Amino acid sequence: MMANLIANLPMLLCVLLGAALIIVEVFLPGFGLPGISGMVLIGAGVLLAAMHYGMLTAVGILLVVIAVLAVLISWVLRAAARGGMGRSELFLDDKQELEYHGDMQVLVGRTGKTGSVLRPAGIGDFDGVRLNVVTEGDFVERDMPIEIISVDGARIVVRQLGGN
Repeated sequence: MMANLIANLPMLLCVLLGAALIIVEVFLPGFGLPGISGMVLIGAGVLLAAMHYGMLTAVGILLVVIAVLAVLISWVLRAAARGGMGRSELFLDDKQELEYHGDMQVLVGRTGKTGSVLRPAGIGDFDGVRLNVVTEGDFVERDMPIEIISVDGARIVVRQLGGN
């Protein structure tokens, strides 16, 4: 039993590590190194299986790996869509949240920077919290310091600091 496990260890490690890398790729943007490495490792594991046990066994292993990956990725994406993973400590970020006190007047006087060009509307970044903001009519470049001067419902009015 132990000799059989040791003989199949390279094949098993290739397939398991490859599957893990493909699941990691689901959480990373783009098509990058973990996905490509995972596919290469799974291919190497299937090739080792074909060399030791024949092509039929290798195709069977490949089909099982694809099915298991499909189920796992589906489950992970469904959990993420429901928000279960968003509340997990693994996925929380260190951005500060502004407390909501019923009306947004608590924001008046906060300073931040523009996250986009304001012409006159755009995005403002206040301590890591991105808000839709509007200027008093002035054009403001990106990454410029701004201050919230008034809030009327969902309309947050800002002005550029230092230059105006």
